[in-house]
Amino acid sequence: MPAGGKPTVRSRRFGRKMQRHRLGAGFDQSQAAEFIYGSRSKISRMEDGITTAKPAEVLLLLDWYGVTDEAERGHLVWLAKNSTHRGWWLNFPELSEGYRNHISLEDDATFIREWQTVLVPGLLQTAAYAEQTSVLAPKRVPPDVVAQFVKVREERQAKIEEGGAHYSAVLWEPIVTLPLVPDDVHHEQLEHLLKAGRRNNVSLQVLPVSAGVKAGITYPFSSFSFDSHPTVEAVAIDNLRGASILEGMDDLTAYASVFDRLRSEALSPDASARLIRRVLRSSKEDS
Repeated sequence: MPAGGKPTVRSRRFGRKMQRHRLGAGFDQSQAAEFIYGSRSKISRMEDGITTAKPAEVLLLLDWYGVTDEAERGHLVWLAKNSTHRGWWLNFPELSEGYRNHISLEDDATFIREWQTVLVPGLLQTAAYAEQTSVLAPKRVPPDVVAQFVKVREERQAKIEEGGAHYSAVLWEPIVTLPLVPDDVHHEQLEHLLKAGRRNNVSLQVLPVSAGVKAGITYPFSSFSFDSHPTVEAVAIDNLRGASILEGMDDLTAYASVFDRLRSEALSPDASARLIRRVLRSSKEDS
């Protein structure tokens, strides 16, 4: 059971997937309960993410639901086993619940897509850039907490650096051309973007200001997929307290469409790299 009976990101994902399979098979909760000799309340709490189920129960339910795909069955068993797993991010008490949920999604994701309008995404930030932008945040952050935030960003980046997920980022042009940090920090950050963009699992694109209206500028967000196919299963929207997580089907469809539009109007990865190199070269000459 999740700590304190409170759903976790993983237990909610597990519950939604199990509910989707049950409904797809045409069973109600009472019928599902009979399959595992349980109660309707147990199925309800499982689908709400309040509790999970034993692996044997999961497999039995999936048999009744007609789910034969081995990857899906294995993934659901994994979620059931790890719904209360203590992630490394819980060692940082300074983090908001929203931010922790965001990191939990990142940690499980196989595909991550991100749109940013003001700052370089945390998954691509250098330590110096992360430190500078934490200091400039609207809500003043104490120096000791800044160091913790920088450490958290470095831990998050290991997922991408180790090839644990396919990562696609679209950055609005002012992030590259109008720095919010000192020149030396900005130069280092641009060089890091070029290096990151050469990774096989990373796609980095810049959206020109001129294309912003056509693309449909929206608030920064990240979307996550957890299977071998890049179907969006969760969206995190940045806010001052960390992130708000969206999981409704209509929301997921809308944000998947927005990202596709942003990506289609952005410069290609190669053209984006050329722009970054041009800005970097010009900025160094002016320094």
